[in-house]
This record gives sequence, structure tokens and C-alpha cells, in this order.
Amino acid sequence: MNRISKLAVGAAVAAAFVAAPASAQMGGKDIVDVAVEAGSFTTLAAALEAAGLVDVLKGDGPFTVFAPTDEAFAKLPEGTVEALLADKDALTAILTYHVVPGKVMSSDVVGLTEAETVNGAKIAVAVEGESVKINDATVTAVDVAASNGVIHVIDSVILPPQN
Repeated sequence: MNRISKLAVGAAVAAAFVAAPASAQMGGKDIVDVAVEAGSFTTLAAALEAAGLVDVLKGDGPFTVFAPTDEAFAKLPEGTVEALLADKDALTAILTYHVVPGKVMSSDVVGLTEAETVNGAKIAVAVEGESVKINDATVTAVDVAASNGVIHVIDSVILPPQN
């Protein structure tokens, strides 16, 4: 990674920690609590509740969550979120595709080309210039600490491959 990329990643890490609540930085809040407190993941929180995954992501972990923002969910075609909320199996498949077992920090992510998700399918990881892509989503904030893992914020919902 060149010097500019390292500086950009470092700045993004610092910004993520400034944006995260102090209690999250100290590891007191789990992934779900950190996401809810951030205020920009209400759709994700509702989806986790509908899929019955809240207790899992409040568990010991560690987990790495590539968390789409409310704006990311808004990019989906009209009616998609509502349809997913009504289809627990499809919703669970998509949500678990956003979770990687273990605590994968940004310094680890940039060295990967793929990672296996809790869903069982792999996500593609690519460094493109000064940004990191997870499939077609761009990582917009990194290393948001939680007591049971880490959150990396992404700008799009990623979809598992069709079998």
C-alpha cells in the first residue's frame, strides 16, 4: 500500500473512532448497540430484528459486520426492503452475507482478496486506489469498535450469489 493510501486508511480509522460513541471505543457496547446508537442504521436494525439475528450479534462473537447504512438500503429497488422483511429466509441469507466470523480490522481487510461470510458464501475484497470495495460496495468508515467485534460501514447492500 502506498503512503497516500496508508494515510487515507489512517484518516478513515481516526474518523470512525471520532464518530463512534466513547463507550463503543472502550468496548462496552456490542455491535447491535453501536449500530443503533449511530443513528444511520435503522433499516439494518429493523432487518436484524425481523430475521431474529439481534441476539446472535449481541453474542460473544467476535464478528466483523459490513454494515449498510439507511442510504444503502434506500438504493434498492422500491419494495425490496418490505419484501425482504416479509421473507425471513431471504433476509437472513442477505444479512449473514454481511458478517464475517472473527474480528477483521481494516489493516487485515486490505490484505485480503476474499472472505467467507457467516452465510457460507464468499465476499470479494479489493483495494481500488484509496478505497476498499466489498463486492460492489465501497467501505466508507472502518474499525468502528464494539465489545464483540468491529463494524465497517458500506454504501450498498451486498447480495449473496444465486445458487
